[in-house]
Amino acid sequence: MSGASVTAEPRAAGALPPTGKARNWRSYAVAAAFLAPTVFFLGIWVIYPTIWTIIRSFFSRTGDEFVWFDNYEQIFTSDVLLTAVKNNAIWVLVVPALVTSIGLVFAVLTERIGWSVAFKTAVFMPMAISAFAAGVTWRIMYQQDPEQGAINAAIGAAKDAVDPPGALTDAAPSTDALVGTPQGGLTLGEPVEPGSVVALGLTQIPPDEVPDDSAPAVLPEPLSGGITGVVWRDFKPGGGTPGEVESEELGLPGVTVELATADGEQVGSATTEADGTFAFENLEQGSYEVAIGPETFAQPFNGVSWLGERLITPSIIIAYLWIWAGFAMVVIAAGLAAIPRDVLEAARTDGASEWQVFRRVTAPLLAPVLTVVFITMLINVLKVFDIVIAVAPGSVQDDASVLALAMWRTAFGGTSNLGLGSALAVFIFVLVIPVLLLNVRRFRREV
Repeated sequence: MSGASVTAEPRAAGALPPTGKARNWRSYAVAAAFLAPTVFFLGIWVIYPTIWTIIRSFFSRTGDEFVWFDNYEQIFTSDVLLTAVKNNAIWVLVVPALVTSIGLVFAVLTERIGWSVAFKTAVFMPMAISAFAAGVTWRIMYQQDPEQGAINAAIGAAKDAVDPPGALTDAAPSTDALVGTPQGGLTLGEPVEPGSVVALGLTQIPPDEVPDDSAPAVLPEPLSGGITGVVWRDFKPGGGTPGEVESEELGLPGVTVELATADGEQVGSATTEADGTFAFENLEQGSYEVAIGPETFAQPFNGVSWLGERLITPSIIIAYLWIWAGFAMVVIAAGLAAIPRDVLEAARTDGASEWQVFRRVTAPLLAPVLTVVFITMLINVLKVFDIVIAVAPGSVQDDASVLALAMWRTAFGGTSNLGLGSALAVFIFVLVIPVLLLNVRRFRREV
C-alpha cells in the first residue's frame, strides 16, 4: 500500500439533501393532500350542519324572528318535551348498567358450558337486524290480545294453569227464580229439599261462548235422598217457554253448582256434565239453597297492556336490552379471554371462592372493557330513536318519547317547528359532549 493520500470526490452539483424546513414542508403537503378530501366532506356533512343548527335554534318556527333562548326554555316548560327529558334520564340511568351487567353475566357463564358457541350466536343474533325491525317484532309480541301477542299468550297459559277461567264469561237468569249477579253468584230464591229437581236456566249467552262439548239439555229424574238438576242455555230458536227445558236447548257443562244449608253453611259443590246435569247425593233431611258459583263466570286472562302509557317505556327498554345484550357479551367475553389464567388459578389456590375470584380478580381486570361497553351504551341511549318509534303506537308516543324522537317529530312532524327542533338537537349534542370527552380521556390514558 502506497503512502499516497486518498481524497474524497466532491458531491455533484444539485445533489444536496433537503434542509429541515424543506423536509417539513413536503411532509405537511403530503399530509394535507391526504386529509383534504376528509376535511372537505366533514365540513359539508358535519361542521356546517352543526354550526347552522346552533344558529337556527335561536330563531322562531319560520326562521324570520330572532327569539334568543325561547326555544331552549320551551324544552323544560312543554309537558311533552319534559316527558322526553325524563324518559331519557331513565334510559341513561338504567340501560347502560343493565346491558353491561347482563353482558358480563352471559360472558362469565358461557365460559362454563359446552354449547357456548350456540348460546352466543343466539344472543348476538338480534344485532344482525336493524333496531327498527326488532322494534316491529316486539310490538307484535306485546299485543294485548293473548291470541296475537306471544308474551301475553305465555302469561295467560301460566295463569290459566294456576287459576282456570270459568265456563262462561257472563250470563243472566232466564226467570226470576234465580237472584243475584254472576260476579257474586246466582242463587235459587226458593229453598229445596232432598228429592227435588232443580232447573237453573241462563240466557244472554252468545253462541260462540257455549262450550263445544255441550249436549242437548236433559231434566234429570228425582234422586232419592239427594238433589239433582240441570243448568242450561234457556234459549230455543224460533221461541220457547222460559224456565222449561225444551228440545234444541243445550246444557252448559263445566258450571260450578254450590249447595248450602238454610243458614249459609256450604255442604258441597258439583260440576255440570255435558248435558248440564248435576247431582248431590246422600243428603240429610232439611232445606238447602242451590246456587251457581261465581267461579263459573271467572274472567279469562285478557292480557297486560304492555303498549299502554304506563308500561310503554319499560317495554321498549326490554326490547332494547334484547338487542344489545349480545354486543356486550361478545366484547366482554373477548376481554375475559385475555385475562391470564394463572392469576385466576392462583386466587383459587389461595382458597378464594368463585364469587371472591369474580369480585376481586375478574371484575377489576375487566374494568377497561366494562368501561368501553358502558360508555358506548351511554352514547347510544342519549340518541335512541328507531326502536322507540317502532314499538310505541302513535297513541302513546308522547308517553314514550325521548329527546331524539321529540326532535324528529318537532322538526319534521306535523308542527314543522325547525327552531325548536334545532334547539333539541343542540341539547342532545351538549349532553353527548361530556361522554365524548370522557371517552377521549380514557383513550389517552390507555395510550
